[in-house]
Amino acid sequence: MTPGSELTPRTSSEVARRSVGATRPAARWSRRRGVVGVFAALAAVGMAGGALAPLGASLAVAQEKPPEVVSLWADSRADAQALANVAQPDGAVTLDRSGFTVYVTPKPTPTPTPTPDAEDERASTTRSSPVLYSGGGSSTEWLIAAGIPESDWGYVDYIVSRESGWNPNATNASSGACGLVQAYPCSKVPGSGYNPVDNLRWAHGYAVGRYGSWAAAHAFWTSNHWW
Repeated sequence: MTPGSELTPRTSSEVARRSVGATRPAARWSRRRGVVGVFAALAAVGMAGGALAPLGASLAVAQEKPPEVVSLWADSRADAQALANVAQPDGAVTLDRSGFTVYVTPKPTPTPTPTPDAEDERASTTRSSPVLYSGGGSSTEWLIAAGIPESDWGYVDYIVSRESGWNPNATNASSGACGLVQAYPCSKVPGSGYNPVDNLRWAHGYAVGRYGSWAAAHAFWTSNHWW
């Protein structure tokens, strides 16, 4: 059975006091947990701040100091100065230029132009403009002066009349044969091919030397129309 005291009804004030008394320990425990949590959070924030403080300081210094821009020319110049300082520790070196020899290519000696001799000039003039005969005379005088026997004069007259018509200055335009007997080449005649005496003297030697006589030379000419 329930004790009698338990059956006695309680007032509302007693119930309230008991309820408050029963809940007070829970409220104190909650306050302790809240305080502990706050301190733990503050400790964590402090540790994080301590770890990030150096990084923040470094970032602040880096932001305060602007980056230095180095150009390629300045960098190359600095390297060159550094090499010069290493290679020349005792100061600048004076170059000795007396040991250098400058080679100058000599100009080629011009080839002298040969001066033509007087004889060459006369020969060239003779070839370009032959000296024609202007001494006069007759065929008989020329035959006698050339030393041709009178017995051969008829053969000579036959050949010369057909070769040049007794014109001392007759010249073949195509071959260059010249004189009374049309000597070819004209330079074969000693003296001048246009001189009638020189031309007949050379013709006498040619007729006798090649054909044996003026008669044989005449026979060859009548058969071939040249000799």
